[in-house]
Amino acid sequence: MDFKYILLMRHELLLLLVALIILMVDLFTSDKKKFRLIKFSLLLFTIATLVGFIPVKPGVLFGGAFQGNALTDFFKDILNVAVLIVFLQSDGYLKKIENTGKTGEFFVLIILTLLGMDFMVSSGDFLTFFIGLETASIPVAGLVAFDRFKSRSAEAGVKLILLSALSSGVLLFGISLIYGATGSIYFSDIAKHVTASPLIILGFIFFLSGMGFKISLVPFHLWTADVYEGAPINITAYLSVVSKGAAVFILTIILYKVFKNVTDLWETSLYVLAVLTMTVGNLFALRQDNIKRFLAFSSIAQAGFIMVGIMGTGSLGMTSVVYFILIYVFTNLGAFGVASAISSASGVETISGYNGLYSTNPRLSLIMMLALFSLAGIPPIAGFFGKFFLFTSAGSQGYFILILIGVLNATISLYYYLGVVKAMFINKSDTPIPYFRSSNFMRLSLLLCVAGLFSIGFIGGIFEYIMSISHLLF
Repeated sequence: MDFKYILLMRHELLLLLVALIILMVDLFTSDKKKFRLIKFSLLLFTIATLVGFIPVKPGVLFGGAFQGNALTDFFKDILNVAVLIVFLQSDGYLKKIENTGKTGEFFVLIILTLLGMDFMVSSGDFLTFFIGLETASIPVAGLVAFDRFKSRSAEAGVKLILLSALSSGVLLFGISLIYGATGSIYFSDIAKHVTASPLIILGFIFFLSGMGFKISLVPFHLWTADVYEGAPINITAYLSVVSKGAAVFILTIILYKVFKNVTDLWETSLYVLAVLTMTVGNLFALRQDNIKRFLAFSSIAQAGFIMVGIMGTGSLGMTSVVYFILIYVFTNLGAFGVASAISSASGVETISGYNGLYSTNPRLSLIMMLALFSLAGIPPIAGFFGKFFLFTSAGSQGYFILILIGVLNATISLYYYLGVVKAMFINKSDTPIPYFRSSNFMRLSLLLCVAGLFSIGFIGGIFEYIMSISHLLF
């Protein structure tokens, strides 16, 4: 195997190397000094993230089981940047007394989960896809239950591992039916033999149901709010952005490449799922006071909007999905970053607890407002451009009724997003959250998020670049 082909796996090899180095250093560091691992791990991961941006020629490995190209590399870079922001936001959380001695395992678990997602993104067959999916899923249960002194965190971990096992079984059964009908697990081979036969249809239904759990599509979303609420807020941010983004990306590729001969089948399914997910996510978000549950149902609604974009088959659909996820990374991590800073400083995790926040912490209030405006799709924040291209993608295929439903749901979302803004800027409180100064790492992460919110929407070259590399897949 030539060295240039090894470079195709540079993201995966670097993540594995970083995880092993952190694990070895952690073993030989006393508990009292493990807080030093934060800067060390951040430095290593930053180097790995920067190396990932080095362009490499496309190619395949292991007989087509692993595929590397400009689009998969770009998406892995998006995931790396998102995880780097999560790491920066976790500085205050990891320095808490109850987390003494757990710094190394926090970084290692997240990096190993990211490693599985990278394999899943580059998979060229269902075996590599499933191994990557499980590699990404198993460490997440440990991360969700990371707060060992909180029963709610342990409960969330148990719920996640049980329901993940169930969804993986459903998904694997669907893959086995597809294999039985086509005689192959390779995406390119399956695409040649896929027809609207009963066995293929049944296999696809099971496969989509399993993926629906990973993306939190209605009616496979019931675990989301409980797990998000019980998990540490930084892990909730990771689940909401990185885990969901990787699942959406590989689902889009499989739909466009593997099931391209049965487009009518999956477009009908996605139409129903998009309407249900947008509507149910928005209606339940209206009732939430806990900020993590609020953002959980918000992320469910956003998943529904992504399904609208997937309806625009071809390079425009893929481009709109990747572009929206890129914006979603900075948007959602900005909101979660503010929530994490407030939680670490005061322990407040309710929307009502944010009353009068602007009077004591105006900068955090402004950042949260910008993030919520972006989630709502209010111009000129980047989220507006993300939703615009999702709707444009669906409109290119004539789904105007679906776009109308999406616009109505976006209007409904304004109510609960502006409700948080109202709490921070208008509602009065006799005991608002006192002024506090976040750590330098947290401030850097929020600065990156704000820069992304303003720059991505106005730099037209980003969308054009994604379009150019997406076009190569079709």
